[in-house]
Amino acid sequence: MMNILEEAIIYSTVLHQGRVRKFNNIPYILHPMEVAQILSTLTNDPEIITAGILHDIVEDTDGTLAEIEKRFGKRVAYLVSSESENKYPDEDRETTWKRRKEESLLVLKNSEDIGVKMLWLADKLANIRSLAGIYSEKGEAMWNELNQKDPEMQRWYYQSIAEIVELSLNKTGAFKELIKHINFIWPGTFDSEKARYKKYREVSVDGCKLIGRGAKGEVYRYDDELVIKVYNQNNTFRDVEREIASARRAFVLGIPTAISFGIVSVGDRYGSMYEVMETETVSQCIARSPGQVDTYAKIMAELAHTIHGTEAAEKDDFPYVTERLLSYIDGGIALEDKALAEKCRGLINALPTTNHLVHGDFHTGNVFMLNGEPLLIDMDRLSRGDPIAEISDLYYFYYVLGEDDPAVVEKFMGFSYDVSRRFFDVLLRSYLGTEDADRINEVTEKASIICNIRTINKLHKKGTPSEKGKIIIDRCLKKIAELTDKYDTLTF
Repeated sequence: MMNILEEAIIYSTVLHQGRVRKFNNIPYILHPMEVAQILSTLTNDPEIITAGILHDIVEDTDGTLAEIEKRFGKRVAYLVSSESENKYPDEDRETTWKRRKEESLLVLKNSEDIGVKMLWLADKLANIRSLAGIYSEKGEAMWNELNQKDPEMQRWYYQSIAEIVELSLNKTGAFKELIKHINFIWPGTFDSEKARYKKYREVSVDGCKLIGRGAKGEVYRYDDELVIKVYNQNNTFRDVEREIASARRAFVLGIPTAISFGIVSVGDRYGSMYEVMETETVSQCIARSPGQVDTYAKIMAELAHTIHGTEAAEKDDFPYVTERLLSYIDGGIALEDKALAEKCRGLINALPTTNHLVHGDFHTGNVFMLNGEPLLIDMDRLSRGDPIAEISDLYYFYYVLGEDDPAVVEKFMGFSYDVSRRFFDVLLRSYLGTEDADRINEVTEKASIICNIRTINKLHKKGTPSEKGKIIIDRCLKKIAELTDKYDTLTF
C-alpha cells in the first residue's frame, strides 16, 4: 500500500504531465519535487511535505482542492490553498499581478500554521534559485520574460515573504539561502548578517501581568523595571524596527515616549523591551478609580495637544495619515457603494497635508502614568496630518466599538462603557476648549464619518460579512450618506 508521499508524487506527476518550466523547458514536476526536498530539510511532517508536492495543482492544473482534500486530507488541502492564488481568469495576468500577490501575502501573514510558512519558504527558495541562475546569465534582460517586468515589484514580493517567515524560520538553512539569493539579485535588500546564524534572545511572558492591549499586540509587566510589548503574529521584524525608529524620532521631537532597547522573540512572536519602572497605564488608573475619569481625560487631552502641536521635518519621513484613512475606504465602502466611496475619498484627500504629528493609536492602554506624567509606548502608526484623524480614532475606541456590544470596550479598555463615553466627552471638551454643544456636535459628527468608514472596512477584513455584519454596514452607509450631505469638509 502506498504512503501519502508516494501517492502525492504519482498524482502530481500525472496532473503536471506535459508542462515545462518557463526558462529551461525541463518537466514541471521537478519543481514540486524540489520544493518537497527543501521541506524535508525543515520538517519530517508528511502532510507539509505532501503539500509541497501538490502546491501548484490547483493554480496550474485541472485539479481541485476538493479532490486533494478527499485524497490527502483537510490539512494538506488547507496548506495547498495557502499557495493557490485567485487567477482572475477574465483579466490579464500582468495587470492582476500585484493584486494577486497582496491577497496571497495576507494569507501568509495571518496563518498560524507553521506548515504554511515552511511551504512558502520552500517554494520561493526553489523559484529564486532558478531566478538567480538566469540572472547570472541574462542580467536585467531576465525581467522581460516574466509577467511582472518591474524588478522592484519582484523585490517587494520576495522581501515581504522573507520578512513574514523570518521569526519562525530564520535559523534554518533554507531561510539563509533565500536571503543570499535576494541579496544577489537586489544587493543590499537585507543586512548580510541575516544570511548567517543568529539567535534572538528568547523571553517568556508566562505569569507576567497584562497591562495594555492595542491593535498591534499586548504589553506585559516583565519585572519591576521592564515592560515588554509582544506583537501580533502578522508583524514582521521590519514592522518592529519601524516602530522603534518612529519612537526615537518622536522622542527627539519632544514627544514623551519610551524607547525600546532591544528586540526579542516571545514564542513565535516578536517583542520589544522597554525600561519603564513599576507604573500603570491610564486604562488601569481609570479602572481603579473611575471617579477620576475626568482628570485622566484632561491629561490625555493635553497630551494630544502636545502631539498635534509637534511639527515633523520632511526628513523624518512619517507617512501622512490620509494613507491609512484612504485604505479604510478601499477595503470597505468602495466594495459597497462606489459613488459614496468617491465622495468620502474627496473629503479625505481635501484634508490639509500638514507636517504636524498624529499618534494614530491614541488610547488609554497605550499611555503610562510615570511620576504623574504621561508616557507613550506605542508609536507604530505615528504619522502626519489633520487632528480629525485622531479625534475619529478616539471616538471609535470609546463610543463606536461599544455601540452594538458594550462588553467589547469594557474588555479592551478595562472599564465600563459608561465611563468610556464619559472619558471621550470630557477629553473632547477639554481638547477643543469649549462647552459649546453645537461645536462639539460638529466635530463629533465629522469624526463619526471616518469611524463608520473604518467599521465597514473592519467587517470586510474578516471576509464576507455575516448577516449581522451586513445590518451594521447598511447602518454605517446610511449614516455616512447623511453626514456627507451635511458637511463638505472634515476640518474643524
